[in-house]
Amino acid sequence: MKRRTFIKTNFTLTSGLLLFGQQACNSQNNLIQDFGLQLFSLPKMLNHDLRGSLEMISNIGYKKLELYGPFPFSSEKAIKEWEAITPQLGFSGSGFFNYNVSDFRSLLDEYDLNAKSAHIDLHTLNTRMPEVGDAARSLGLECVGIAYIPEGKRKTLDDYKRMADEFNVLGDLAKKEGLKFIYHNHGYGLKEKDDEVPMKLIIDNTDPELVFFEMDIFWTTAGGANPIEYLKSYPNRYLCIHLKDMSKLVYFSKDGSNPQQWMELFPYMTNVGNGILDIKQIVYEAKKNGVKHFFVEQDMVENPKESLQASLDYLKNI
Repeated sequence: MKRRTFIKTNFTLTSGLLLFGQQACNSQNNLIQDFGLQLFSLPKMLNHDLRGSLEMISNIGYKKLELYGPFPFSSEKAIKEWEAITPQLGFSGSGFFNYNVSDFRSLLDEYDLNAKSAHIDLHTLNTRMPEVGDAARSLGLECVGIAYIPEGKRKTLDDYKRMADEFNVLGDLAKKEGLKFIYHNHGYGLKEKDDEVPMKLIIDNTDPELVFFEMDIFWTTAGGANPIEYLKSYPNRYLCIHLKDMSKLVYFSKDGSNPQQWMELFPYMTNVGNGILDIKQIVYEAKKNGVKHFFVEQDMVENPKESLQASLDYLKNI
């Protein structure tokens, strides 16, 4: 082979290998492109214009959704508790936003959106799991769970142990309905209490086949814990994750036990990739350790379109 032909052939082969490598890398990246959205990011917009909001979400590029309750099947107790706080929140819509489950599913299909998870409430899950199961199957949900443990049920370590037992029961009930039960953490229970960390106590005392978790990386950090350490320590226990960034490192003023302390930190939430959290490493460890659903959440964000677009653009380019 002549020298010029050899060089040309070698260059073509090398270029092809580099291109193949890049395509393979992009293919791997595509495995974490399916990011979802927790709808509590834009409740006022949903309340005002549900169709327009869903269309915007779809156009931005989100395809998975996590819903928040209460729902038509929720217990009377849960609905009354919601009605009591909505005046402070400035919106009332939740669940299926006055649609029945079948029509809501059709609406999601219209905009190429899939509901995969839902925050319900403890009382409803304990008393109406068959109704939850019926609605979940109609929607195509995989996960149902709670956004927080009621404050009165987590005062002592014994309370947390009882909560772990209750989670095991709920996990079994959910499994019978073809669902997975998840517990989403806030900032309480992450610091040592009487030589034990309540969050670890719950994980260690629940059945890994029945009880799963949804990590909120903002609340975990604000509660004084490290999201990456939990993901590494408890592989395959976290099924879902909430991705939201922190503009500067902040902690709860007290123990992170009530909504007032949570809302104090809302101003420090920022677009994913715009803050101090190590999002790239968190996403990597989450994927490596069994997290299936990645939901962007920026609670009641002021400019939903711009912020949610910026977060997804960042995540797609990790």
